[in-house]
Formats: sequence, structure tokens, C-alpha cells
Amino acid sequence: MTQGVTIAGKVAIAGIGQTRFGKGLEPSERELACMAIDAAIRDAGIAPGEVDGLASYTLEATPDFELVRDLGLGPLHFFSQVGHGGGAGPGAVGQAAMAVATGQARAAVVWRSRKRSAAASRVWAQTSTVLEDHWKWSRPSGLLRPVDEVAMLAQRYIHEHGAIASALARIAVTLRDYACANPAAQMHGRPITAADYHASRMVADPLRLFDNCLESDGAAALVLLPADRAGKDCVVVEAFAQGLVTGHQSMADFHRPDPLKSSSHVTAAKLWSMTRFTPADVQVAQFYDAFSPLILFSLEAYGFAPSGAAARFVEEGGIGPAGRLPCNTSGGSLSEAYLHGFNLIVEAVRQLRGQASTQVANAGLALVTGCDATPNSALLLRRQA
Repeated sequence: MTQGVTIAGKVAIAGIGQTRFGKGLEPSERELACMAIDAAIRDAGIAPGEVDGLASYTLEATPDFELVRDLGLGPLHFFSQVGHGGGAGPGAVGQAAMAVATGQARAAVVWRSRKRSAAASRVWAQTSTVLEDHWKWSRPSGLLRPVDEVAMLAQRYIHEHGAIASALARIAVTLRDYACANPAAQMHGRPITAADYHASRMVADPLRLFDNCLESDGAAALVLLPADRAGKDCVVVEAFAQGLVTGHQSMADFHRPDPLKSSSHVTAAKLWSMTRFTPADVQVAQFYDAFSPLILFSLEAYGFAPSGAAARFVEEGGIGPAGRLPCNTSGGSLSEAYLHGFNLIVEAVRQLRGQASTQVANAGLALVTGCDATPNSALLLRRQA
């Protein structure tokens, strides 16, 4: 049931753009951001000077004023950033959509640009030897990397619900199959089998190499306009929500009574309260997938599988092209590129436009989520005829 004032149908994603994805790309993060934003503005069919709103991640390295100057945007009336890394993407889009819906901005750009293929650029490579912040509750126990923290959650899930190795293999192979159909994916033309998955090295038990996202260079962006400016057959924001469950820290989520009841459950409850649609209406999903178990957790948190049943959902082909809920259809973070999930939003728009490399027939409603293991956000997008 819808609660209060909503933005449903008022704002359209009128333009999308991305650079190529890879390792060791020559352009800087700032140059990549400009390339993706320029492509999105061109796709939206507007002039750069019409953009008066910007939203991004707090992890974004390129200042907004640099983009305004380099691309001829503005003047700006709205600018914001959303925290919590991979949890931020849908929230940044949602906040910009609220600005457009309320007239605070007439056209807004949201983007993410990263150069993370170099090991020294990664967050855990820059950890201090003395910890005085919230990381002191997890890193002294050996949980040094995000993969270690998600592996701990996966072990808890296994303890409660049983083995998930075959489901994780199915996720990795399915997303790689999607990427092999997507010429823009980093892993295009590099298929894997379940045997390849099980033979890959263990990174953080029970997570193997192919359970981990890529480290990518690249950028993606989108343009938001009032829906009445975007014309017919546009993609509109139906609902968005953010969530931070009480007791949660940045990623370490091990000190609450039930660490598997993540911030995604808070986000999902709010999201579904803001729309007439239900999980049964969703035709395609883009679940944040820095690590493959996050897809299992998200399937349950957003109401597509009962508690403990997500592994069977996956094993029975539920996320594949012919499944109940095709997921991460460009290859996702595991096989297309890792842009803190922002490429998942772009893929959702392509699906609703009918322009995806692995197109879901008659896709009219798409869900995009942020990272299950952090405070996060989600978007519900639909095609508006």
C-alpha cells in the first residue's frame, strides 16, 4: 500500500551512458566520468547547460565542480552524495529523482567512475596499522577485506539453511553466460562451467575466485528528467527506498541478534510500501553482486524466495534467461564490470527499453538493489507507455 507522497511516474531516466570497461584504461577517473556523462546527456537529447542537479557516491573521487566546468553544466541547484559504497547507487538516483520531482532541479545527472584495477587503489590496501574507528570490531579478528566479511555471513547462512556451493556455482556460471552475450562485458567471450567454478581457488571460505566481483576501470551515468519531458515509452522511477537496520555498522554486521536480517529487509519493506506493485510483478532484477552470496540474501530480503529457499530458487534456474526472475542480465559485477553496482542501473534501463544484449521478453518492471551487506538502497523502475 502506498504511503504518503510518492514520486511514482513523475521522473524518467531519459539518458544513459557508459565508457568501455577493462583494466588499465588510460583515461583518468575524471575523464571517464566526463565521457560517460557526455554520452548520457546526448542520449537524453538535452543541452549540457540544462543539467542543474548532480548526485553521486561519497566514494566518488571527481568533485562535482570539476564536472560542471569540464562539461558546461549548470548552474547547479541540487548536489548530493550518498554513503556506504555499494549500497549507494539506487539511493543517489532516488535522491536526484526527488529533486527533479519537486522542482529543485530540472535535469539531474547521476554517475559513478572508478579505476580499481590497480591493487594499491583498493580500500583494504590502505588500512592503518592502528584502528580507532568501527573497523576495530572486525579486522582484528582477521576480517580484513570485504570478501572476508561476506564469507562470514555466508557461513552463518550455511549453518542455518544448509550447503550453498552448487547455488553459488550456478550464479557464477549464469552471470558469465550473460556476459558472453554482452560485447561490452569484461568477461565477454570467456565462458566458465560449474567444474571451472569448483576448481577455482578458495579466497575466503566458502567463497572461491568466481564468487568475487571484477576489479574494473570505467564509468557509467544517467540523466533524470520530468517524465512529461521524456515522451512516450520512457523508463520512469516507480519507487525508491533506503535502509539502515539498527545496530548495523559500515559492513561488519556480526554483533546483532540476527546478522542475516540485513539492511535490505528495511529497504525492501519501505520500497514495497511505496508502490502498488509486489515482487510477483517484477520481470527482471539487478541485484548487487560484489560477491555471489549477496544475490541469495537479496532474493529473500526482497520477497522472491522464503528464508532459506534462495539456493533452491537459483539451482532450479530461477535467475537464468528462462527463469522466474532473470538477474544481472549484462553479467553484473561478477562478469560485466564492477562500478559499485551502477552498471546494474544502466542495464535495468536497457532492459525496460528493449535494448539489452540478453533481453527479457516484455520486461516492464525492474528492481535494482544496493549492497545487502551495507546500509543500502533500491529502485523500482518501470516502462511507461
